[in-house]
Amino acid sequence: MSGRTRRGIAVTLAQYALGLAALGWLLTQVDLANVLVLLSRLDAATILAVLLVSVAALLAHFYTWYVVSRPFGEVRFREAASADLIVKFVNQLLPSRLSGRVAAPFVVRSETGIGYADATAVAGVHTGLYAIYYGAVALSGVAFVLGRLPWGLLALVALSTGLYVAAGGFVLLAGMNLEFLDRLIEGLADVVARVPRIGTGLAERLRAVTEYTTSSTSSFRRLTTDPRIWLHYGAGWAGALVLAPGARVLLLLWGFGTSFEPAIVLPLVLVAAYSVTLLPLTPGGIGVTEATATAVFVALGVPGDVIVPVILIDRFLGIYLPAVAGWYPSLKVDVSSLAPDQEA
Repeated sequence: MSGRTRRGIAVTLAQYALGLAALGWLLTQVDLANVLVLLSRLDAATILAVLLVSVAALLAHFYTWYVVSRPFGEVRFREAASADLIVKFVNQLLPSRLSGRVAAPFVVRSETGIGYADATAVAGVHTGLYAIYYGAVALSGVAFVLGRLPWGLLALVALSTGLYVAAGGFVLLAGMNLEFLDRLIEGLADVVARVPRIGTGLAERLRAVTEYTTSSTSSFRRLTTDPRIWLHYGAGWAGALVLAPGARVLLLLWGFGTSFEPAIVLPLVLVAAYSVTLLPLTPGGIGVTEATATAVFVALGVPGDVIVPVILIDRFLGIYLPAVAGWYPSLKVDVSSLAPDQEA
């Protein structure tokens, strides 16, 4: 094992340890007995509504992948759904939500059968639009909490929100000039190589993507210059990342006998509070995201014993459960069949 590999493993273990420590700290901030009492108050109607909202959010997530992939072939909704779940699974293995997206071209190619050049464009546009929309909505949330949060917490949320905006703009601009990204792709391949089981194969395929940059640029421009893509993707994104999580959190707060005023801005604050998931602190933002979101809502007056279980349930249903569900379809990805010369 090389020194570089050992360092990579050590960093990954440290990041997981940080995430677990953050979750552990979060649990020490509440009275678990009181939390159990609150959970017992949830009636069947609230639980059913939360589950229905969660299913709707998942379908909206699937739709965003369907929107950007269907221009390149007869892509079925089920194939887009499978690609989304696998990408979610990979996102929890790497230290940043964006770094986790580097495996997406191969996942899209494997699940939909479209060519590598088009799959690269699909993954890039999906990532870029995601970041642009996230940053814009999170900025609205930051505007609401301005002056209401401690400066340190506000700076952290504002920084991560700004990074979303910058990342989205960079990805979209770079996607239309992919020929200049060969060196960056090589660096990302080194990161992907750390993924268990499939990392080495994916890294090799990632390096092979540089052969298709010209074609990918054309496909990228085709997607980003079509206003219908922006509109339909935005609708799916808003349902998955704003409306559904906001409704889920509000339902849980009401079920626990607590409110948030004004309720209409809660989804915006939630998006901003979760923005720290972009920072490469822990794999998938686990622990750090929950702790930060809790701190934000406590600063806004929501009791800690209430918001901690609400945030944990929301993250479990919205992030971790779908990621675990993505493990099974990821086992069906035949890495040996992802050779770049096998164009659809």
